[in-house]
Amino acid sequence: MNHPTVIRYLHAALVAGAVLSSVAQASTPAQLLADYSARAGSAPSPARGRALFTAPQGREWSCSTCHGAVPTQAGKHASTGKAIGALAPGFNAERFSDAAITEKWFRRNCNDVMGRECSAAEKADVLSWLLTLKP
Repeated sequence: MNHPTVIRYLHAALVAGAVLSSVAQASTPAQLLADYSARAGSAPSPARGRALFTAPQGREWSCSTCHGAVPTQAGKHASTGKAIGALAPGFNAERFSDAAITEKWFRRNCNDVMGRECSAAEKADVLSWLLTLKP
């Protein structure tokens, strides 16, 4: 590999690391929400988050298909029947407490529901709505 190519690879790795490090450092739902909002460049909307969560987004399922229309109780995966704990952080303290796990599930579930990854704004909107759900 020549010198300019190595420099380009290093630059790409540093940029990717910087983007991921802000999410990787978040360890609370509020920190994740702040990071997603900052990356989106706009304030989150709980109303948009609720709408995104409850309505189909281009595929057969919506988020609520498995998590329930109001995700304060356990849900069940639509095809496997596997139990899914409450999604709202106010009802399940483990939710949105690990950035890597949060990103993994956003990636998988957004692909199932939307056929693509969710944007930072969409993640912020959904998380902001989930944070409004209190016991």
